[in-house]
Amino acid sequence: MNKIIISGLVLLFLVASCAIFESAEVREQKYGKASPVIDQYFASPTMRQGDTWKVYVRASDSDGDMKRILTYLGPGSWGADSSAAFTRLREEDRREFSGYLYWFPGSDGGYSGQYIMIIQVEDQAGHYSDPISLTLNFKPSGRQEPPPSGVFQEKEIGPIMISIRRGANGGDGGM
Repeated sequence: MNKIIISGLVLLFLVASCAIFESAEVREQKYGKASPVIDQYFASPTMRQGDTWKVYVRASDSDGDMKRILTYLGPGSWGADSSAAFTRLREEDRREFSGYLYWFPGSDGGYSGQYIMIIQVEDQAGHYSDPISLTLNFKPSGRQEPPPSGVFQEKEIGPIMISIRRGANGGDGGM
């Protein structure tokens, strides 16, 4: 009797799970087939500990259904110390946006060396832009370079909510 109940519950769960997820074909009919495109991007390759890193991005999607920005950050040697975050786009930014994401690693020290950030934009249909890769070096005298003039809006898109293990690339190894 218990086996029948368990089997029935498993079957019910599987059927319910399949009903929740739409196929790629259904999503494309609903939202379109175009993928987001990151048209331009810029981030200073160096910064000082305690500064906020601004990552400028300009992206578009002809279907107007961009949903969120995916961000991955890790030490120069990619691995277990890497972290990911999502930044949801506002309704008015779903067709195109220009502005900056920002990341504040903290001011209490411990970050050193080189970090790699990878960014992609995802749309409602499940399409992704080609990834972009940025390099960041923490340096005591690392002043951030400004973005090219007239290319990006000085508009806040949102925070990059990533906390990585400090010292993963040469610091104190704490959290």
